Amino acid sequence: MPLPAHAPGHASGHEPDRDCPRCPRLVAFRETWRARQPGWFNAPVPSFGPDDARLLIVGLAPGLQGANATGRPFTGDWAGDLLYATLIEFGFARGQYDERPDDGLELVDCRITNAVRCVPPENKPIGAEIATCRDYLRPQLAADRPVRAVVALGRIAHDSLLATLGRRAASAPFGHGAVHDCGTFSLYDSYHCSRYNTNTRRLTPDMFRKVFADVRRFIDRADAGVRRSR
Repeated sequence: MPLPAHAPGHASGHEPDRDCPRCPRLVAFRETWRARQPGWFNAPVPSFGPDDARLLIVGLAPGLQGANATGRPFTGDWAGDLLYATLIEFGFARGQYDERPDDGLELVDCRITNAVRCVPPENKPIGAEIATCRDYLRPQLAADRPVRAVVALGRIAHDSLLATLGRRAASAPFGHGAVHDCGTFSLYDSYHCSRYNTNTRRLTPDMFRKVFADVRRFIDRADAGVRRSR
């Protein structure tokens, strides 16, 4: 299975290097898995999707046998099955998701990244790691990007986004389906589309679809407004 290219300065120049040394615990975990599974990606996972997308989706971190193995966000595990099927349904992706980075799936006006780019032990990053990785989240929200809607998948992504913006968590409490005005964009909250959340029915496919239906309407209205102003 071909793995995506990942060189220093990947894409827009705001992606971590393959051998990013900034979080010692994550570096050690990465090296362990490089030795165990040399055919896996085992590196900070780059963002996926066009730089000029109006929708940005922020997840938690790569899954050990998912994005950490394949090199593409939400690829190779259950979370990707639900996420990409939903994106295709609402016109934010085209093609077929087949749990591998060479399946031909394309994102449309949508970009996906993670609050933490390296796989953490037990899928639980610590505070210092989340804070360090904001240096790679911040450029995704830069004023020169056309982002109009951001979907935060889970509380950690939500809180890290607010911290990146210099806002207190209490100013925009996390809640599934909540929408927060963040100035140049609107922040949409969703429970993470993990197998645990879907198995326990904390998140159902219909609940997840509702978030993206709202985002689709919001972006379409914004697009219509731009056309009318011309």
